[in-house]
Amino acid sequence: MITIGIDPGLSGGIAILKDGKIKKLFDMPVMSEGKKNKRQINSAHLVQLIKENINENEETSVVVERVNAMPGQGVTSMFNFGQTFGAIKGICAALSLPIYFVRPAKWKKHFELINSSKDASRTKVIEMYPSISDQLSRKKDVNKSDAILIARFFNETMTKDG
Repeated sequence: MITIGIDPGLSGGIAILKDGKIKKLFDMPVMSEGKKNKRQINSAHLVQLIKENINENEETSVVVERVNAMPGQGVTSMFNFGQTFGAIKGICAALSLPIYFVRPAKWKKHFELINSSKDASRTKVIEMYPSISDQLSRKKDVNKSDAILIARFFNETMTKDG
């Protein structure tokens, strides 16, 4: 089974797990737009990344962090965030991939990360997967760590036969 965990947003991350093992990690693909070179999601690249890492003969699930507007965020940044979130939903629909949403509080509670620093998920993932610590060496890699934990949460809680 392939699980694609996505921490949405322009600085988000994507983790592709196969049978619970990390297969690939990516930063959210972005590109510049317009005169001001504002960043936006590169939807075509995201489609390519997903297609290259799935197999039509294998069950695949996409798990995306369900996020809401945050106090203090500007209108433009929230619009861009919503645009990225919508693009991810559209790509999954176009590729006929089932998409699941998980609230940050749910997966963070599962991994005992409530009320911890933003960087705590990176530390947690490095403890769980020491062999990939070199891929999570930068502070900004916390988004890839979140994507891993989102996928792991799904595998550990949502896929159990009940």
